[in-house]
Amino acid sequence: MTQTLVQKSPHPVPVEREHRRERLAALAQRHGALAVLTLAVLVSSVVFPSFPTAENANGIAIQSSFLAIIALGMTFVIITGGIDLSVGSVFALGGVLAAYASQWGPAPALLLPLAVCGAIGLLQGVLIAYTGMAPFIVTLAGLLGARGLLLAITEEGANTYLVPKDSAFLELGQGTLLGVGYPVYLAVLLFGLGGLLLQRTRYGQAVFAVGGSPDAAALMGLPVARIRVLTYLLSGMLAGFAGVLNASRLSSGVTILGVGLELDAIAAVVIGGTLLIGGAGTVSGTLCGVLLLGVIQNVINQIGSLNSSYQSVVSGGFLIVVVVVQTYLSRRRHLR
Repeated sequence: MTQTLVQKSPHPVPVEREHRRERLAALAQRHGALAVLTLAVLVSSVVFPSFPTAENANGIAIQSSFLAIIALGMTFVIITGGIDLSVGSVFALGGVLAAYASQWGPAPALLLPLAVCGAIGLLQGVLIAYTGMAPFIVTLAGLLGARGLLLAITEEGANTYLVPKDSAFLELGQGTLLGVGYPVYLAVLLFGLGGLLLQRTRYGQAVFAVGGSPDAAALMGLPVARIRVLTYLLSGMLAGFAGVLNASRLSSGVTILGVGLELDAIAAVVIGGTLLIGGAGTVSGTLCGVLLLGVIQNVINQIGSLNSSYQSVVSGGFLIVVVVVQTYLSRRRHLR
């Protein structure tokens, strides 16, 4: 009779311990930005006495609100596995169109930018979803096209459209409630709606499915092309709305704004825990990423001896670290 010997590992790892490690890796990936933001705020409050003041906090919130609205749309795009490089130019275009249309009243100042910027997002989504073109190429063309349209409207930047001083449109960007600007409330409201849309609706679940595996999503009967088109439409409209708020706050449509803003939005989304490969992400993480970039900029201003260009250096360093950590955590979650 032949006896089969089964050699056991001298150091067996309990399954429960592996599951615990996997859960911790998922938790770190999902809420790491919040932990870093909390630490940054605590340290900054101790080092800089003027940092934890209500006035400074309101300033950070106002400055971050425009990027936050853009990054919200970018979150949906990246979760689907795409990218939108046009949002910076669309943001600037939305501001110029809002200032131009404000001479006819608040409604045209709001509706015209949303219609044009939404149309740009819609066109990009159709090209990506139905022709198979790479999102990078399509949205790069959108970046150049939106910037070119902006320059054509302003005659190569020679004309700066001003919002009439008596226009009710100014209240949208300059009004306050309890000392906090309206753009902050609008950004929080949009993030709340975005969270519900992503987590509590069929569309949101389809966004995750498309980002995880487009082929599997198609086999499940999901309208993959339609989901992508709607996502880019949403991104374009949110970028345009951020431009509207900015024009209202500045009382004009500034043509030079938005350059490189798409990179800040992508950085905020990735720092917030959304995977560049798609299929995973949260709007709350994106909000933490935006606020973290805002805190970094504010701390640089508090130091005084450093100029704003150092924010790009620090943000780039953060982005590299986050991508490396995300890659490690993703592997840790899938390898046992």
